[in-house]
Amino acid sequence: MLLYLYLNIHLYERSILMRNRWFIALAAIGLHISIGSVYAWSVLTRPIMADMGFTLSQTTWTFSLAILMLGLSAGFLGSFAEKIGPKKSGLLAMLFWVTGLLGTAYALSIHNLTLLYLFYGIIGGIGLGIGYITPVSTLVKYFPNRPGFATGLAIMGFGFASLIAGPLMQFLVAQVGLVDTFIILGVIYLIIMGASSLYLKAPQQKHSTRTSKDKSTMYVHTHGMLANDAMKTWQFGALWWVFFINITCGIGLLSLASPMAQEAIGMTPAAAASLVGIIGIFNGGGRIAWSTISDYLGRAQTYILFFIIEIVAFYLLAQTNSALTFQILILLIITCYGGGFSCMPAYLADLYGIRQLSTIHGRILTAWGLAGIAGPMLVSYFHEAGYGYTTALECFAALFVLNTIIAIVLKLYGKRELHN
Repeated sequence: MLLYLYLNIHLYERSILMRNRWFIALAAIGLHISIGSVYAWSVLTRPIMADMGFTLSQTTWTFSLAILMLGLSAGFLGSFAEKIGPKKSGLLAMLFWVTGLLGTAYALSIHNLTLLYLFYGIIGGIGLGIGYITPVSTLVKYFPNRPGFATGLAIMGFGFASLIAGPLMQFLVAQVGLVDTFIILGVIYLIIMGASSLYLKAPQQKHSTRTSKDKSTMYVHTHGMLANDAMKTWQFGALWWVFFINITCGIGLLSLASPMAQEAIGMTPAAAASLVGIIGIFNGGGRIAWSTISDYLGRAQTYILFFIIEIVAFYLLAQTNSALTFQILILLIITCYGGGFSCMPAYLADLYGIRQLSTIHGRILTAWGLAGIAGPMLVSYFHEAGYGYTTALECFAALFVLNTIIAIVLKLYGKRELHN
């Protein structure tokens, strides 16, 4: 009887843990869907240009500045977010992001470009960076045996966000205008991010020791490499570079997908806009799909596969005149682009443990901030210099050849040197 009672209590406790971690995942998705709406900025570009009288470069620079601040704030505030915990860092992200949106409404109401950069680009961008790293290491601790799946869950919301936010923004701008759109979005994200942050909580640590028999790099432990020590390893530099190239080429493609579709294969503006919406689905879907696959295939092997696919896809994209082939290749590349984001935290956990995962992940995300500027600039350079899109795409394919070589070296020697 006592044994039966004990087993029932034990099963009940396990069910509570399982239920809680799925709600934790939902809270993480809530945070990322809110901040991921930044990827729908292109929907607002033309209305802002028309109503405010800003140029295209002035308007798009707002987005680039926000992505730059995302990377920098994630890099430099990662250790702070780790210290204060997921609940407080989530609320802090909400404060910056919502302030940025409401401030943007004010900037647009007085037609002030400088304030637009300040509120959306800088203040909002800081909120993006803190909000991006907040739930990742927390979810890894709740899913210790499936870190890729955990990070995919956390990050897929960022990819799917534009699919939801884009039509919502388009509808609101048509109904209430630009200024009120940002006010409404600020209130919506205040509620979603507030509720999500208040539910986030790191699991209680279980005191256990690592034995010589446990060879798993995903051993759930509070011991692991400190962020400053991790940054001194060649593996960190190698991962930073491949991450930077993957994002540079991906964002470069995202920035030219619609005009290239119209110029290269003659798609109508409406069809090109639909393609951009579908890209959001594959961006988010690729994050959860590839990160889950990486749990079985291995992180190093998954990145090698990413880069080989992207070498072939970018090269063929530069040569094709078929609308169907063009769309298939772009969507295939975007899944790898999204997967590169979601697999990175798990790869870092494999190498350095989870002791300061948020901090180490934040330092890697500085590559995102710089790539957000480098990608569009590289594409613009080739296009304005008269080389067209073909040369830019072939350049991207060549960069992924280098990435593949680095990924193979990481596979062969990365863990061996760190865990010996």
